[in-house]
Amino acid sequence: MSFLFSVLVGFFFFLVGLPMALGVARFLGLYTIVEERRAKVFTLFGDTIGTITEPGLHLLWMTLGPRAILLSLFGKVYTVDLRLDQEYLRSHPVNSEEGAPMGIGIWYEMLVSSPGEFLFKNTDPRGSLRANVSNAAVRTLSNMKLTDMLETRHVMSQAVRNEVSPRSLEWGYQLGSVYIRKVHFRDHGMIRQIEEKVVNRLRQVTSAIRQDGANQVSVIKSTAERQAAIEFARAAGQRPLIVGQALQQIAQDPEIMESMFELLETQKLLESNAPVTLLPSGASGQLLAPLIASHQK
Repeated sequence: MSFLFSVLVGFFFFLVGLPMALGVARFLGLYTIVEERRAKVFTLFGDTIGTITEPGLHLLWMTLGPRAILLSLFGKVYTVDLRLDQEYLRSHPVNSEEGAPMGIGIWYEMLVSSPGEFLFKNTDPRGSLRANVSNAAVRTLSNMKLTDMLETRHVMSQAVRNEVSPRSLEWGYQLGSVYIRKVHFRDHGMIRQIEEKVVNRLRQVTSAIRQDGANQVSVIKSTAERQAAIEFARAAGQRPLIVGQALQQIAQDPEIMESMFELLETQKLLESNAPVTLLPSGASGQLLAPLIASHQK
């Protein structure tokens, strides 16, 4: 029974007594807990008496002194978020030096550097920072050359950041990185004109490439034909010389020359498909009369 009674007493102590004791300790200002990337600002009778930015368990009697006991009755505790935040201004209007209406997308980071100034020096520091970034973009980026506006984004980002950072620190709001993410045209008529010019230019370039290719092919073809004609003419000029030299060598032997001419003559007769009448040798005089007579019949 004593063991069961002890268990019940311990259970009720941890369930009811411990939370009540911690609540009384917090009411008396004995301690406070600060979470990671958070800050607590303590005010008493309208004045800031302390700020704690380090996370963990803090004993307020050691930090704020005897005034910690009055916080629950006459003071107030503000919790400030110290985490890095980001925002993007989409299609912010500016004009180039040539008068072209441009839209700029501005991405920037911000975080609280001084919780007290963040709470009490500006009622809307986030909105003020947004307005300052917008105004700085108009002041620093307007009247830039269109080519610079489309190419030098890093320089534009640095200009906006240098313009806004000193003012934001006055409110306890620190500006982090600033980056110009997008630069585009806002006038739809200008966009259509640029598209038409780009399409026409692409057509011109394509036609020029095709014409240049056709010219190169023509040059290569004509060069090849000229070289082939030269080689054919040279070969045609060399043929009689080669044939003449061969005939000169054959003519040195009369038998070979006679046999060659007979062979050539026979070949020509066979190729002509003409009727040929063969007569035995030595009998031309005896057969001539009967042949003439048979032809007359």
